[in-house]
Amino acid sequence: CPTPSPQELEEARRWEGARDVRPLNGNVRRWGGLLLPNNLPYNTGAFRFELTFSPHHPLEPPCVTLRTPIYHPSVDFEGRVCQPLTTREHWEPTTRAVQVLQDLLLQLDSPDPQRMLRPDVARELQERPEEFRRRAQEHTRLHAEPRPDP
Repeated sequence: CPTPSPQELEEARRWEGARDVRPLNGNVRRWGGLLLPNNLPYNTGAFRFELTFSPHHPLEPPCVTLRTPIYHPSVDFEGRVCQPLTTREHWEPTTRAVQVLQDLLLQLDSPDPQRMLRPDVARELQERPEEFRRRAQEHTRLHAEPRPDP
């Protein structure tokens, strides 16, 4: 069974949108790290993620989970992410792990009420954007990890 290549891990480690990307417990099929959003209301914190590769990698998409709670329409309470790139319909075996992380960061930076796992949060984002931002900022302050030094 092919596993993600050392080059893919190196590529993810070099990318400035994440820190501390590494295999978890020495398992090359499970990576962890910190994602660093660029935009308010999330850019005051860092969010721990886990990337789990299928035994059929790269024919099947990896699974991304956010381990840090986040107030976001596309992320549910278990940390599952509504990420079209990693669905079977859109997945391409040539997609690199770093592209999955880049796509995830883009999604965190630009919440889209159309990509929702939490309809209440999506509705709030559409109807009361100021309230959404206030709650998301407070949630980030309470739950996110401190951002590492650049």
